Amino acid sequence: MTMRRAIAGLAAALLAGCSSSPSLNPLTWLSFGPDGPKPAQLTPISGARAVRVLWNVGVGSAETFVFSPALAGDSVYAAARDGTVVRVDAATGQVRWRVSAAARLSAGVGSDGQVVVVASDEGDVIALEAQTGVPRWRVRVSSEVLARPVVSEGLVIVRSADSRVFAFAAADGKRRWVYQRAAAPLTVRTPAGVTLHEGFVFGGFSGGKLIALAASNGGLRWEVTVAVPKGATELERVTDVVGEPAAQRREVCVAAFQGRVACYEWQSGAQQWARDVSTLTGVSIDAGFAYVSDDRGAVQAFDRGTGRSVWKQDRLAYRQLSLVLPLGNEVLVGDLEGQVHFLARDTGAFTGRVATDGSPVRAAPLAIPGGALVQTRNGGLFALGLQ
Repeated sequence: MTMRRAIAGLAAALLAGCSSSPSLNPLTWLSFGPDGPKPAQLTPISGARAVRVLWNVGVGSAETFVFSPALAGDSVYAAARDGTVVRVDAATGQVRWRVSAAARLSAGVGSDGQVVVVASDEGDVIALEAQTGVPRWRVRVSSEVLARPVVSEGLVIVRSADSRVFAFAAADGKRRWVYQRAAAPLTVRTPAGVTLHEGFVFGGFSGGKLIALAASNGGLRWEVTVAVPKGATELERVTDVVGEPAAQRREVCVAAFQGRVACYEWQSGAQQWARDVSTLTGVSIDAGFAYVSDDRGAVQAFDRGTGRSVWKQDRLAYRQLSLVLPLGNEVLVGDLEGQVHFLARDTGAFTGRVATDGSPVRAAPLAIPGGALVQTRNGGLFALGLQ
């Protein structure tokens, strides 16, 4: 069975049980049917560097959602499906507080060090005091929230699953503005967040669209088409921009499922380059490269200036990889068995590997002082360091 047939079968099953706003859940597509693609077997790494677990804290299960932690100052904030929110010392792993948000949460955490914001599949947006965990305010948006809120520049930016973007004042939760657009008949059910950069809010949508909004008032500054929907069926025409746009200096880069990875000039939206590649997790960037873990399990690096392919590591095929995290001279990526793989930034060669708790690493790894942090589906927070 080809990948497209596997996804088609899953989508058909989902559509049969949905009365409105159907979505394709990428977290289960690789396990669809006994004849689906099998994950690559891992082989020993010659001369691997030792990777050690610096500390480990249990937060709580993510269930079918994706929970990503946040770093603000010297603290890490994380959440779980049952409403648990924790503040952890980034250096030692000591839990400073643990509270309940009194809601079933559905997305990761946003924080600026003053306020911590989480959200639910009922549309609740809940802000807590960063130092104490005491509730500050609570508002509701129009539908479930699957992507972590962004907290910066005195704003809380929330993307809801019905293609709306809300801006609230971080201090009191007062709504500043809302942007709305029509959603496609079938969408990819994956965290598609927003990025706040230099006064712009960047967000990707169904139909392969990338938009830039003014953070001050939500006005549309520009819109571009990252990938054009193609194919004879509704499923084949699903071309959603996934993940969070990656912005750095004068560039914003995005990637689309069944589409392309592309980079644009952030003020005008002028395209700098684009390459055909399909991903479910988005794109990450550093000073020289753009990185994608594609939907077949290959990790690819592209030159940020030209889009030229630099390297491709295909020995993790169908292992349901997370977003790639650039970290100095290496990049790392998690997989469906809780393994975290370290690759050389310049060549893609394996340099190390470490096991966590055996459950999938769905959320993007997070850079912290001295290493990286991953949150697993079973709720383990693992701080990792290379020796």
